[in-house]
Amino acid sequence: MSETRSSIRNKSNEKPRKNKKWLKIILALIVAFLVIFGLVIWKVYSDVAGTTEKIYKTVENKEEVRQKPIDINKSESFSILMLGVDTGESGRTDQGRSDTIMVMTINPKTNQTSIVSIPRDTYTEIIGKGTMDKINHAYAFGGTAMSINTVQNLLDIPIDYYAEVNMQGIQDIVDAIGGIQIISPLSFSFDSYSFTEGEATQMNGPKALAFSRMRHEDPEGDYGRQKRQRQVLEAIVKKAATFSTITNYKDVLGTMENNLKTNLSFEDMIDIFSKYRSATSKIEQIQLEGTGIMLNEISYQQISDQELERVSNLLKEQLKIE
Repeated sequence: MSETRSSIRNKSNEKPRKNKKWLKIILALIVAFLVIFGLVIWKVYSDVAGTTEKIYKTVENKEEVRQKPIDINKSESFSILMLGVDTGESGRTDQGRSDTIMVMTINPKTNQTSIVSIPRDTYTEIIGKGTMDKINHAYAFGGTAMSINTVQNLLDIPIDYYAEVNMQGIQDIVDAIGGIQIISPLSFSFDSYSFTEGEATQMNGPKALAFSRMRHEDPEGDYGRQKRQRQVLEAIVKKAATFSTITNYKDVLGTMENNLKTNLSFEDMIDIFSKYRSATSKIEQIQLEGTGIMLNEISYQQISDQELERVSNLLKEQLKIE
């Protein structure tokens, strides 16, 4: 018996009603996802903003070299003075000294980052103190400002920003980003950790700190240590830009809050992450090299005018300074 027109009409209307029902469910899921995603983004944004507010510290008495401040929002090249201070070493709480001194320049147009290591025993004028001394004493005498002014005078470039981390912070940061992998340039043991030349080693925080601190067993002395410090810094920079680190942001923020000081604002960090991240794909490591001298029975590193000019010109090229 053939179907009536009424039954055919009911069946034809049944499918559109089912489609509308599924469409409503899908739309509801999409809306719910967007709401949850929005809340997560807001939470991350709020956490990051709160942490950067706590670690943000301006520099008083900094000598301004540029005629006008650089504008990160316009993707201009800039420099950062990286100071590794021994305040947190072995429970130390006094001012301490900057035993690690690096200048990082970032050029988003050439997609290149340069890291210059300055020997801590570099014999130079301490700006603001009026004396000649080891460059790492600038931090002990006058903190971040005196360190910045002294490095600016030594290399004849502007220092736009600084990032200061204590010794404890190095291992905390490495642990927070899930460890780093480094190929050791030589075989040695230090603080109960062993490293093999040419072998890729996964390092947690304490092991990375030991790798970067050893000096006396290195044939190159402090220069060898500075090379390994640059390796650690490069590995941290590259690992920090990965998705796995971003998803573990709370641990990273907690580490930053406890161990880091900087004059980079939250807005600056957002712009750097979005506009400068590709520059971390090409990192050039540069060593400022000197000659050992003795003055009043104290050892120093004397940097020649030619060496200062070589490194200064490399940095000026990165910063687009005439």
